[in-house]
This record gives sequence, structure tokens and C-alpha cells, in this order.
Amino acid sequence: MGIRWGLVLVLALFMGACAKDRVHKAVISVPEQRMVVLADGVPVANYRVSTSKFGVGDRKGSNATPLGHLEVARKIGDGAPSGMKFKDRRPTGEIVPPNAPGRDPIVTRILWLKGMEPWNRNAYGRMIYIHGTPEENRIGTPASFGCVRMRSSDVIALFKRMGVGASVEIVEGPLPFRSVSTAGLRR
Repeated sequence: MGIRWGLVLVLALFMGACAKDRVHKAVISVPEQRMVVLADGVPVANYRVSTSKFGVGDRKGSNATPLGHLEVARKIGDGAPSGMKFKDRRPTGEIVPPNAPGRDPIVTRILWLKGMEPWNRNAYGRMIYIHGTPEENRIGTPASFGCVRMRSSDVIALFKRMGVGASVEIVEGPLPFRSVSTAGLRR
């Protein structure tokens, strides 16, 4: 009986580790440079973001932001301090303050995206992330090299809310939630 319960426990832990976040969805509007986060279809957070200064697309080497349906494939940086610089997805130990002159590394948290459609299938291999940036003064304008950038405080909140498997939709149109009041939502 002990071995059977041990197998049940291992199976339960495995199933929990494989569980995907099907509750949360982020919708990112390229022209608005905004993201709305939904929980079971209800808006729960609203952020300004920065997508690529090279436009949209998924061609390798394009530095463009891919469009369409993606999902969070990996989360990196849990517990790292705000402003922690990442190199090759590893913390370097250096803290980069917001708007540090001449600095543009990936900081704070990384949500690594995987494309779920033929036209964004290269996203994971291109290392397209939602991540923090020290260039917080450029949030709200296209300024990235393909990724979706956020303020450190905002990406920390997003990281806590969205799990692996959460849906991310990047669109060329306006956010579809115009009639929903955003009062009280994070900006």
C-alpha cells in the first residue's frame, strides 16, 4: 500500500507540474502599445507596453514582434530583485535602475513566449519574451527588438498573475475591451 500511495503522490505532483494556466489571457495591442489581462474573460489589469520598433512579423532576424496566438512557455526570474539584469536568461547579479542612461538589457522577469500558429512559430526560437526594461521612459512607444517590454513593477505583477500555458494574443488592432471600465485597473 505504501508504494501505491507513493506512485499516486508522484503522479499527482507530475500532473500539477504539467497543469497549464487556462484562466489568464493577455491581449496586446500593437497600435495602442497596451496590454489588458483577463481572468476567465474579465479584465483584471491594464498596462502600457513597448513592442518592436521594427514592426510586426516572425521572420528570423527581423527583430519584429510576432502577431497572433502565443502562450507563456517558460517563466524566468521568480524572486529576483527589481532591475536584475539577465544575460542568456540567467541573472548576472547587476541591478539596473529605471532609465539608466545608455542601458537596455533584459531585467526583472522573463515570460518566454511560444507561437501557436504557423505565422508565429519562430517566436520561441527567436527568444521573444515579455520582460522588464530599464528604458521605462520609452514604454508606450515601439522601442524593442521584437519582445514586449514592460516596467519592472508591471512585469513583476504580470509574472505573479500568469502561469505557464497562459494565452497571449498580440493584435494589430485596438484592444477589444473598449466598453469595459478600466477604473481601478493597473496602468
